[in-house]
Amino acid sequence: MLCQMARGLGTVLARRCHWSSAKERRLLASNFSAFACHQMPRSYSLEKGPQVSSDHRSGTMDDVTRTIREQSGVDVGYHTIPKPRDHLLQHQPKREELPPRTMSDSHTTAVLPLSSSELIRESYVNHLGRVRLGRIMEELDMFAVWVCHRHVKLPKLPEGVPLPYTFVTLLVDKVEFTNLERLQVNQDIEISGHISWAGRSSMEITIYVKQLAYGEYIDVTKAIFLMVARNATNTGPAPINPLEVGDETEKQIWEQAEKRQKLRKSSAMDSVLNSPPREYEQTIMYDILKRTTPMNSMDLNKRILPPKCRWMEDSLQTTMIAPFPENRNAQNTIFGGYLMRQAVEISFIMASIYLGDRPILKCISDISFMHPVHVNKFLQLTAYVVYAAQNYVQLMTVAQIWDAKSGKVQTTNVFYLTYRADKVLDEVLPRSYREMLWYVHGRRKLLAALNLQPEYPDPITVPKESSNNIST
Repeated sequence: MLCQMARGLGTVLARRCHWSSAKERRLLASNFSAFACHQMPRSYSLEKGPQVSSDHRSGTMDDVTRTIREQSGVDVGYHTIPKPRDHLLQHQPKREELPPRTMSDSHTTAVLPLSSSELIRESYVNHLGRVRLGRIMEELDMFAVWVCHRHVKLPKLPEGVPLPYTFVTLLVDKVEFTNLERLQVNQDIEISGHISWAGRSSMEITIYVKQLAYGEYIDVTKAIFLMVARNATNTGPAPINPLEVGDETEKQIWEQAEKRQKLRKSSAMDSVLNSPPREYEQTIMYDILKRTTPMNSMDLNKRILPPKCRWMEDSLQTTMIAPFPENRNAQNTIFGGYLMRQAVEISFIMASIYLGDRPILKCISDISFMHPVHVNKFLQLTAYVVYAAQNYVQLMTVAQIWDAKSGKVQTTNVFYLTYRADKVLDEVLPRSYREMLWYVHGRRKLLAALNLQPEYPDPITVPKESSNNIST
C-alpha cells in the first residue's frame, strides 16, 4: 500500500454481525476466489542473523513522518481531487544516472518516545496496559517508507523540488514477536532498519524493533518489507539506486535476501487454492469428513459437530470502517500501516472471543496488498479462525473495499496472524469443500509460523512460554 503522508486515527464503525449460517457461508465463498494467487507459507526463519549498523538517528517517528511529507511535497489539507503531481515527472532520472548506495547509507534509527510523552503513550496502550502491536505495525510501514527515502538519491534533482517518487508496500514477510511479556508501555521503543536487497524498482527493507528495559535491550521483532518505487503520479515504475554490497556481513544479508526473492517466485503458484491438496492433506480432509458425517444417516448435507469443536462458519468477526482523509497519502489512498493496524486489532478481538481469554500474538505472515484503498470507499475487515491445534489458533483477516455508489466489493488485502493460548483450544472444523481448503491453507500457515514441517499427523507440541506474554 502507499505510504502514510498524514497521521491520526480514522473513525471506526465497529460492530459484530450476527448472520445466518447460510449468509456466512456465502461470505466465505465470496472471498474464496481472491486467494487463488496466494503464496504458500514461506518456511524460512526470520532469525536475527547478520546486521548492518550506523550512527544515524532520525529522531522520533513524528519527525520521520514530517520529513517524509516535506520531501514528498505533500501539503497539509485535504482536497477531494488530489493536487496534480504531473510536473514532477520531468525530474524522474534514468537508472544509469543514479549512483550506487550501500546498506549503511540507508540504515537509521527512530524512536517512539513512550517514556517522555504521555500523549503518545496513550495512543500505544491497550485496555490491558500493554503496548498495542497494531500500532507498532503501523509505525513499521512508515519506517519502511523512510528507509526508501534514505536509499533513493537523485543527484540532478534541483534544490527545493519534491522527490518525484511514490513508495508502495508490496508485501510484508513473516514477522515474529518475542519478549512481549517484558515490553513496557512507559519505555522508549527503538526502530532501526536498512535496505537489504534492491532490484530495478523494488527494495527489501529489514527492520528491527527493540526496547531498553530492565537495564538491557530486548528484541521485540524483526520484519521484512518488500517495497516498490513508483513515479510521482503512481502510474508507472521508477528506477532506484543500485545497491552496492560491501563487507562479508552485507554479502550474507544480500544472499539471504536473494534466497527470499527466489522463494517468493517459486512458491507463487504452489498454493492449496491454486492446485490440489497434497496426499497427506487429502487424508486430513477425509478424516474431517468422517468425523462430521453421521454414520447412520444417508442425508446428503447432514453434518454433526464433534465434542470440543466449532464450525468455521461461526468463527468470524467483521467490522466496517470509514478510513477518512487523515489516513491518506498524496494520491488520496489509505496507507498500508493503517490497514495493518486495523487487521491486527480485529484479529485480536476474534482470537479473544474464540479463546475466551487473552490471546498472545506469535506471528504475522505473508501480508499481501492487491489493490489500493481509496479514501472515498468503505473498508470491511473480517477475521476468520481457519485452523486451531492444541493451544495455537490461526486467523486469516480479509480486507474488502466497498463502493457505496456501485455496490461493488473488491478484496484488497489478506493478513495471516498466529496466536497462542494458555490452554488447549477447541478445534475449528469446515463444513464445505471451500472451507476445507481454507482449513488446509490455515494449517500450512500455522506450521510455517512455528517453523514446523507439514507432515501428518500434526507435529505441534506446546512450548513452555510465559503466560504474561500478552500484547496487541
